[in-house]
Amino acid sequence: MENTILEMQFAIDTFYFLVMGALVMWMAAGFTMLEAGLVRSKNTTAILTKNIGLFAISCTMYMVYGYEVMYGGGVMLEGIEVIAKDATYAAPSDFFFQVVFVATAMSIVSGAVAERMKIFSFFIFAIVFTGIIYPMEGSWTWNGASVFGLYTLGDLGFSDFAGSGIVHMAGAAAAIAGVIVLGARKGKYNKDGSSNAIPGANLPLATLGTFILWLGWFGFNGGSVLAMASKESANAVAMVFLNTNAAAAGGVIAAIILVKLLWGKVDLSMALNGALAGLVAITAGPDTPTALEATLIGAVGGVIVVFSISILDKTFKIDDPVGAISVHGVVGLWGLLAVPLTNSGVSFSGQLIGAATIFVWVFGTSLALWLVLKAVMGIRVTEEEEDIGLDLTECGEHAYPEFTK
Repeated sequence: MENTILEMQFAIDTFYFLVMGALVMWMAAGFTMLEAGLVRSKNTTAILTKNIGLFAISCTMYMVYGYEVMYGGGVMLEGIEVIAKDATYAAPSDFFFQVVFVATAMSIVSGAVAERMKIFSFFIFAIVFTGIIYPMEGSWTWNGASVFGLYTLGDLGFSDFAGSGIVHMAGAAAAIAGVIVLGARKGKYNKDGSSNAIPGANLPLATLGTFILWLGWFGFNGGSVLAMASKESANAVAMVFLNTNAAAAGGVIAAIILVKLLWGKVDLSMALNGALAGLVAITAGPDTPTALEATLIGAVGGVIVVFSISILDKTFKIDDPVGAISVHGVVGLWGLLAVPLTNSGVSFSGQLIGAATIFVWVFGTSLALWLVLKAVMGIRVTEEEEDIGLDLTECGEHAYPEFTK
């Protein structure tokens, strides 16, 4: 009887893990729609191609090499054995859940470098990022390996429940390195240093993408509980779902109020980024706050993202078409620092050291890789190709042929 109960729990937990992984995979559609809505119509096909390509590359590279780097689980081409029945879930479900996280991190890069990058240069970067760069920092964090034999983040009090730093800030670190090497879009900045707004072509699509991401985030955070088949784990999942939703709502409300006070009007794109900022902010610790605390954590994220997008654009001349660096990087850091506010077992110093470790590694290796790609094959399209649009020059087809000359 006891064995039957254990087998039933094992089956339920494994099935739950797979369903949560599928929800996270659905976030790939969210990122795709969000980015397609926030770029100009002449670059829509290119951004769609990049997103489906990066997802396939992420799945394959993490299978053949990345999972081994991160967890030492063996090269996936040789197969992963199903672990013992007293374990929480089957090993293949763990791989599936982890691989969609890798794709999420790479999706963050896609939006930040949109509208001026060569597609195949981007794909080659994705190969190295998903096979080596991300799995290495993942081994130091979620797998507990020592950082080059120097220190162990877990021993320093570092905690990142579902990846505010490990996934989101890592993706943003790679993105900002790419943006620095790539440069701004043509026409984004004037000679006097002022910034020109380049509006996206399809705000309904961007809004749809945001709601898809909001839905997928329940898998992102809820699946990180890693179990469901007990009273304790079921209650934990429910609380994580509640806090995830509350933080997103808080981010939207705070962003809308702040923008209204600053500019006198409600800006939809800032509201969308407010929702995503709230989600990123709560991801590092959705299991310990109350619902009200989660709302406030998300609200702070919504405020931060508005100021961050404006400062990076106007002060530092960082051209990020979708605000990915602010949403996932700056707010990802806030998410890490918010954890000790509700979790006494986590230290601010440990969070800062963990954040610095992730950023320095990912930014440094990504910057080096971007520079190598620039020297070897180039990463940016020509000015003429940028004027025409990447849909035609990189993909040979328009997303909206009836409306594009």
